[in-house]
Amino acid sequence: MEIVRSAVRRVGFGSVVDSMTAVVTKSPRATKRPESSVPATHTSALDRFFDITSRRSSIGQEVRGGLVTFFAMAYIIALNPLIIGTATDSGGLLISGAPKFLDEAMTQVDATAVGASIGMVAAGTALIAGVMTILMGVFGRFPMGLATGLGLNALVAYVLAPQMTWPQAMGLVVWEGIIIALLVLTGFRTAVFKAVPRTLRTAISVGIGLFIAFVGLINAGVIRKPSGAPPVELGVGGSLTGWPIFVFVLGLVLLIGLYVRLVKGAMLISIVVATALAILIETVAKIGPNVGPDNPTGWALNVPQLGSFGWPDLSLLGRIDMVGAFFPEGNFSMVRFVTLAVLVFSLLLADFFDTMGTVVAVGSEAGLLDGRGMPPRTTSILMVDSLAAVAGGVGSVSSNTCYVESTAGVGEGARTGLASVVTGAAFLLAIFLSPVINMVPSEAASPVLVFVGFLMISQVVDIDWSDASLGIPAFLTMVLMPYSYSITTGVGAGFLAYVFIRAVSGRARGVHPLMWVVAAMFVLYFLQGSLIALIA
Repeated sequence: MEIVRSAVRRVGFGSVVDSMTAVVTKSPRATKRPESSVPATHTSALDRFFDITSRRSSIGQEVRGGLVTFFAMAYIIALNPLIIGTATDSGGLLISGAPKFLDEAMTQVDATAVGASIGMVAAGTALIAGVMTILMGVFGRFPMGLATGLGLNALVAYVLAPQMTWPQAMGLVVWEGIIIALLVLTGFRTAVFKAVPRTLRTAISVGIGLFIAFVGLINAGVIRKPSGAPPVELGVGGSLTGWPIFVFVLGLVLLIGLYVRLVKGAMLISIVVATALAILIETVAKIGPNVGPDNPTGWALNVPQLGSFGWPDLSLLGRIDMVGAFFPEGNFSMVRFVTLAVLVFSLLLADFFDTMGTVVAVGSEAGLLDGRGMPPRTTSILMVDSLAAVAGGVGSVSSNTCYVESTAGVGEGARTGLASVVTGAAFLLAIFLSPVINMVPSEAASPVLVFVGFLMISQVVDIDWSDASLGIPAFLTMVLMPYSYSITTGVGAGFLAYVFIRAVSGRARGVHPLMWVVAAMFVLYFLQGSLIALIA
């Protein structure tokens, strides 16, 4: 899944497949780059620090890639507030501390309070994403953006918060990040990364390609969940209807056309053109948001309207309670402790393996994996990701994690941490420009996600399908990611299948010990609902 080339090379964007030569050696389009097109030596301190030349990139290429990653991720600034900013805790309070409803019957929503809560979460989301993405660029030196994790924020908002106060819920997020950081420091997280067979890593990358293409199609409204059977359908009633879908289709057609014409900056160009068209259409036709049956052909996630500067409210920073969740009403309860431990474990495991899959996908797409399938500076990358979980809790915006949408920037040419610095800087600017950022509708950014799915699925040729112990786990990994809408589910199913097949075929000794440990952890993960029900 997981989302080309340079300002100093004539080949430009169309050579994206060339960046995958190390992974897809059989691709007929993978060609050797002319030696004369690559500078022989580093040209500046910036070049040396980020290894720009040695990774066959350029500053212009990194800037374009960083911006594309930002636009592919920017939806989180609008989406996270709708989850974290509108949910209530056990006391019926918003994360701002204000009550959500004007009456005790909870029938009249306080729109002013909800709006303020949404604004606070939006500012915090952009701030933490910006800081942590810049840290990834400077310390991890890897082209990957970080922001509040979707799925993780839903777990916090709809499972943790209703059982405690918002500061207590965010305190648990901080604990989750601390535990993951300790696993990095002890070498356990890196060891697990290395213990995963190369074929499974490839399957994870391909699965993420399918997943991110599916996400793009859903965000654009091309694929939807109808009111009845079947579980998904094309557009509205099986037809591509409405101006927003037209914007998506036009953006995708434009992107493909620019790609085959070897135009540099194809992804960024398609986003800008599609956004401009969307703003024009909304200005003239007043489409409005998609609110289900009332306006099924409206804009999916955000309405493309002209925005303006705004002063951010960052008062949510530091509103955490690290111990209160374990001592309800001042008393310790073992049952509650175990329940919370299972919830934190679920949060940790999802974060742990989402990151692993994303790092593999981004590194593979960028051609940055070594002979063992490992990215450079693995420990630094994982440590920044762990600290991002802590920062997300401290910022009261939920756990931050690596974003698979980073493959969109890699597809546009990002190869170094400089692209992440650009992405992070854009997020920091978005603290003040969130209305402007919201001008980019999902229909304009989603064509990039779908197209990156095409780029990433090419790696499927590297999987040995003749070996069932590798082919079956790879298959389950790839199909369950989009079908379950969860990267972690696909990874877990693949790991369990790999261990099981190796064991029943008499090859258990060939399974790395850590794979057994991880498999046991995934058994607990898949049974978490039953375990909580037993101890509740």
